[in-house]
Amino acid sequence: MKKAIFQRFILILSLALVLSGSIFGAAISKIILDKTEGDMLYSLRIADHGFDYESDLKAQVDSLKEVKGNEVERFTVIDLNGIVRADSEVADSATMENHKNREEVIEAMESGVGYATRRSGTLNMPMLYVASISDNGKFILRMAVPFSGLEEYLGLLIPAILISIGITLAVSILLSERFARSVTKPLHEIAGELLKLKEKNPEFHFKKYKYEEMNVIADTTLQMALSLKESMDQIEFERMVRQEFFSNASHELKTPLTSVRGYLELLENGMAKDEKMKKDFMSRIKKETVNMTNLINDILMISRLETKEAEVVLTEVRICPLVKEVCASLEPLAKEGKVTVNLSCRPLMMNANTQQLRELFSNLITNAIKYNKPGGKVDVTVNSEAKEIVIIVEDTGVGIPEDAKLRIFERFYCVDKGRSKKVGGTGLGLSIVKHIVNYYNGSIEVESKLMEGTKFTVRLPKAQIIKKEI
Repeated sequence: MKKAIFQRFILILSLALVLSGSIFGAAISKIILDKTEGDMLYSLRIADHGFDYESDLKAQVDSLKEVKGNEVERFTVIDLNGIVRADSEVADSATMENHKNREEVIEAMESGVGYATRRSGTLNMPMLYVASISDNGKFILRMAVPFSGLEEYLGLLIPAILISIGITLAVSILLSERFARSVTKPLHEIAGELLKLKEKNPEFHFKKYKYEEMNVIADTTLQMALSLKESMDQIEFERMVRQEFFSNASHELKTPLTSVRGYLELLENGMAKDEKMKKDFMSRIKKETVNMTNLINDILMISRLETKEAEVVLTEVRICPLVKEVCASLEPLAKEGKVTVNLSCRPLMMNANTQQLRELFSNLITNAIKYNKPGGKVDVTVNSEAKEIVIIVEDTGVGIPEDAKLRIFERFYCVDKGRSKKVGGTGLGLSIVKHIVNYYNGSIEVESKLMEGTKFTVRLPKAQIIKKEI
């Protein structure tokens, strides 16, 4: 880039010098022409003032040639009919052709003064002609001098032009070098900062440059670098989450499989000596397979919610009957834990998937019962605020530590692993709830105090509400 900038700068400068030189040459040529024509006209008027048109005109024009400095000039006297009366270069003017049609003569007859530049057939060289009407109005005095315009002065002008061009180019090369360096240096510095992306925790430091465009590039590059770093961090985080997920899933599946295998080996080895023991072993095997099935179903549900690949059938779901059905199915669990479940539901309908909403209510209420205290209660409230469906599940249980609130929606995360193993479950319940809420573009909040209870508040957007039940 630096080389390209330098080359283009020199090219543009060279073109500018050629153009300016051409314009300068044309201007000088015009100035020289005007000055020469003025001097010749002045000489003609002086000669006209001293001429005696009644005497020998040939002798008088020849005498003009004898004046020092007039050696190369040609003087001609022409009458108004175009007949040459005397010429300083021709001895017998009668042999000369009529000059009435000459450009300078025609112009002099019309305006008093005429000019022309052409090659002389008599002298075989380019000449400048100036013609003027005499004071008595009867003759035209014409003066001609060899004139090649700017060519006469090229010998003097070329060295000066070459010297000025050389100096200009030298200065321009230095300036273009500095300019190219001032443009490319920030780009190299920006590129150097970007190389820090290879570091584990890069810190970017972009300078403020004198070119605003470079600052824009630097700012944009910084934003892109930060975005890229955030993306890389997010990818790394997701990799760790996936790794942890597979590790936890493998562990959760391995445990029941080990139990099933153990019971099957006992049955194969004849360790079950009576039917009662066999039934107990079979019951335990069935329980473990049910746990594995529930775990796999939960994993598949999370996967479908994350990718949104599976087709979800949306229907008009009546909220209250659905919640009552979930509470009824969990009544044995509530009685076992000596927990009272209270339901307050405003009649509402929502455009949603019935199974997803059942999972949402089931997981929230199940956790509220399992992690409650004997004699505790669970309050389930369904209402609408500002065209939002608001679902509140509040318990009087053991609560959630402050440092665990941000992680409870992670897959397989358990606040109290010992208690979680005791009450059972896949460890995916709240993760499923979070994914379902996100699927409907809703929000979920958690308020909790240790040994006092926990409150989950779910808000689903107003667009999901269809109408009130009749």
